[in-house]
Amino acid sequence: MTHDSFDPATYTPQHFLWEFEGGVATIRLDRPERKNPLTFKSYAELRDLFRDLSCAPQVHVVVFASNGGNFCSGGDVHEIIGPLVAMDMPDLLRFTRMTGDLVKAMRDCPQTIIAAVQGVSAGAGAIISMASDLRYASPDAKTAFLFNRVGLAGCDMGACAILPRLIGQGRASELLFFGRSLSAPEGLEWGYFNGVFDADELDQQVLELARKLASGPTFANAMTKNQLNLEWDMSLSAAIEAEAQAQAICMQTKDFERAYRAFVDKRKPEFKGD
Repeated sequence: MTHDSFDPATYTPQHFLWEFEGGVATIRLDRPERKNPLTFKSYAELRDLFRDLSCAPQVHVVVFASNGGNFCSGGDVHEIIGPLVAMDMPDLLRFTRMTGDLVKAMRDCPQTIIAAVQGVSAGAGAIISMASDLRYASPDAKTAFLFNRVGLAGCDMGACAILPRLIGQGRASELLFFGRSLSAPEGLEWGYFNGVFDADELDQQVLELARKLASGPTFANAMTKNQLNLEWDMSLSAAIEAEAQAQAICMQTKDFERAYRAFVDKRKPEFKGD
């Protein structure tokens, strides 16, 4: 599939579930009997999807949801971990670059991504929630960057870059060195989760938040996400200049004028993303 041919209304993935309605797309991994592990093919298909979303203005928000009470248990032990042990360095590097490309695609796509985390969120599953823009959890959520526990470094798929920015260097170091689980209440206290909802309310609460974002100024929200990414390694002076240019672009949108007209008329603006 090419970027130009992507149609969210007819898109049918082979390795996960996809729903699209009202500008909100929902992704669920579909192996609930094994707590939704990833395979080589699901990694690649997710990466390709998030790349395609850059050319899908019909999609305003993406929800990465749980399935069967769990989010994602990471790479499948039998279908990924076992084969990795037998690979040589070039093949291993191709794999690690491919998994990292999933995170790059998630960060580069203009849509806001919301993770709705229930139960197990481990390894690459934890990375997917980390790479999302917003994270909400049920009280039973257990998030573990457990690479250390399988003899690997914690610097996987951008964890050493992104996680400290979310929760601080010391707390990130603790999770990456020990590989222990982060509980939902602790994750909320540390700022990893934006909110915690009862398990039977999580999906609906996140969907309502997604719909609220989808009805907002999606072009401007995409610009916000872009600047959040770009300004990581900018000086303050460069960041202020970048934001001046970004905001000037947003001031040329019809949404900006709509908001002004609505304010004058004392009514709620209707944003259209243009």
